[in-house]
Amino acid sequence: MSLYDLLQQRRMVRHYTGDRVPRDVLERIAATVRRAPSAGFSQGQRLLVVDDPSLLAQLAEEADEFDGMEPWFPSAAAHVLVLTREQDYHDRYTRQDKLDATGGTEIEWPVPYWHADAGAALMLVLLAAIEEGLAAGVYGIPLDDQPRVRELLHIPDELTIVAGITLGYGAADPEWSKATSRATQRRRTLDELVHWNTWA
Repeated sequence: MSLYDLLQQRRMVRHYTGDRVPRDVLERIAATVRRAPSAGFSQGQRLLVVDDPSLLAQLAEEADEFDGMEPWFPSAAAHVLVLTREQDYHDRYTRQDKLDATGGTEIEWPVPYWHADAGAALMLVLLAAIEEGLAAGVYGIPLDDQPRVRELLHIPDELTIVAGITLGYGAADPEWSKATSRATQRRRTLDELVHWNTWA
């Protein structure tokens, strides 16, 4: 299957069969983080894969707050938390080879590349999931829920939680999902998204 075939299949899935995913499959998906691009080869992305049933149940306890909706979190076979360590970027860009190239001071970061690179790692997980015959859905962890998740999963303060990904064998879309996002929003045309040479 080509990359373009994979992209045709990529979509957010929010309901799963509940069947376990073999550990070796999850390991292959997680290994994609080593091929993710990173500024200056800082390698600040981290993944935390959760497949322990008791931890998955605890993750779902307070997160599944959608009344009257079919379960999303409880049906996932695994969660992958995409994390980043900003300090890796500062450490990398204060090494001599980078300082020699920038006049002796760390670059002024135009955007937080630790977040950009985490997004690249996230996309690799999504594509690898499809390659393995799995479905996936991305979610954010609200700021007020992050202390609970950090404590539950022993995530150190130096790591920023960027996003979570649910993984599993896809089931039919839940009814509530049919009334959101993809079903209610048109896909923008290519001309709206891509410009050539100048924006005008």
